Amino acid sequence: MEKLPFQVKKGCLVPANKWCEDKLRERKYKIGDIVFAVIRKPRNPKFNSLVHAGFARLLIENIEGFKYMTPHQVLKRLQIESGIGCTEIGVDLPGIGPCVQKIPDSLSFESMSQERFSEVFKGFCRYVSEKYWPDDMSPEDVERLSKIMEDE
Repeated sequence: MEKLPFQVKKGCLVPANKWCEDKLRERKYKIGDIVFAVIRKPRNPKFNSLVHAGFARLLIENIEGFKYMTPHQVLKRLQIESGIGCTEIGVDLPGIGPCVQKIPDSLSFESMSQERFSEVFKGFCRYVSEKYWPDDMSPEDVERLSKIMEDE
């Protein structure tokens, strides 16, 4: 078994890394708090980083319309624009009639499986390739550049 960089005590909630620590602080959890939790195995953090630090940064730095957005805002905008990673519901608007509302699904570790997250990312690469770089890059090129951006 791999030796952990910290001592684990029975019955403790110990953050695995800085990101996890920050998430606990965001939720205002303190040492000594009693919490209830649903335990799930998270998806691959490296892949999550690829999408947020690589892919979103690629768009922020290279497409004018994304220039001042955060990675989270970039991903939500792509979800709404493309419908990828969204749940669609029918709504009947008075005076307008029936229409479809796109509700972006949460991309968080807790909410989306690795397989689904991978499908969404591939869809984003296709969408960006077709809409923003139709003559320059294939979806595979977008994914490859995302990996380079993440490593920088």
